[in-house]
Amino acid sequence: MLRLLLLLLALAAPLRAETVPLLDLAGVPGLGRNGQAELSRTLARNLPRAFAIGPGGAFASRSGNAAPETLAQAALDACQAHTPGQSLCQLWLRDLEIVFPGREWAPAPPPADSGWRDAMRETVPDARFLWWGPDRAQGVVLWAHGRGPSGEDSRGRQPQAWLRHLNHAGFDVWRFDRDPAADFTNRAAGWMRSDLAALRARGYRRVVVAGQSRGGWNALQALDTPGLAEVTIAIAPAALASMDEAGQARQMAALRGVVAGARPGGQGRVAVANFRDDPFDGLPEERAAALRALAPAAGAFLLIDRPEGLAGHAAGASNAFALRFGPCLLRFVVEESPPNSC
Repeated sequence: MLRLLLLLLALAAPLRAETVPLLDLAGVPGLGRNGQAELSRTLARNLPRAFAIGPGGAFASRSGNAAPETLAQAALDACQAHTPGQSLCQLWLRDLEIVFPGREWAPAPPPADSGWRDAMRETVPDARFLWWGPDRAQGVVLWAHGRGPSGEDSRGRQPQAWLRHLNHAGFDVWRFDRDPAADFTNRAAGWMRSDLAALRARGYRRVVVAGQSRGGWNALQALDTPGLAEVTIAIAPAALASMDEAGQARQMAALRGVVAGARPGGQGRVAVANFRDDPFDGLPEERAAALRALAPAAGAFLLIDRPEGLAGHAAGASNAFALRFGPCLLRFVVEESPPNSC
């Protein structure tokens, strides 16, 4: 894992305007290679998260769905279990902040007036990611959440963890949030096109649009307008809530229509991830074949098709996906000759 992180940092170093203390693994006092590898994994996870260090190279990390205070104490307790004598472990990392005494650091938040909002939607930078700003950033990611079959409200949900690889390399992460009562497929795609143009007008040098489920479908729909984004990444794209046999057939017909209307242009890059046992992908072979039809018109095309060990519609939100495919998706976005497989 450490070797993978060093490769990632080597890719990201030319992109970042300056070194961020949060990402400086070598700067953590007393932390050996194993500890650096674990810290790198922790930094690739979503918030909340905590990392503790102690004498003799002791360390421990915790993250997941628990109160931040609970995770912090759990990391301290786990570190203490590996600490000889009476010496105490201390927290190094809590979420985006270094909290170790004498080394405290916190990132600047996005400006309060960033983004735009109306009664039905808002497009805003996510403060759970590092903020670079249009002048310093290497680019921006517009992240679109899915739309639950029961119409639950997904606004404010944390973007998927694999985006942290792009964020650490200098990309701001913005959320494309929609009121479920107004979140209709074509309407949302229209909003997305408008937002991508607005982000470009803010001065971002490279625009990436990415989304999960219906958000990924909207990202594919936006391919009908050349020049909105350099890179499109769709994670388990889906459009319909009814996934009986007739619904699957309708979705396949709609997908073929989206692909037929796509105009990514010779410089546009498109990546899609499909997963095994996805109830919204009942025709996986047909779906993969339809998506591959994007390749001839795109500057680069990447299909992550039903990888082993990852299953279900939400597999792209897992830490396992972030660690395994996040570095590859970063290379797909930034490398001059992007990979066509991961």
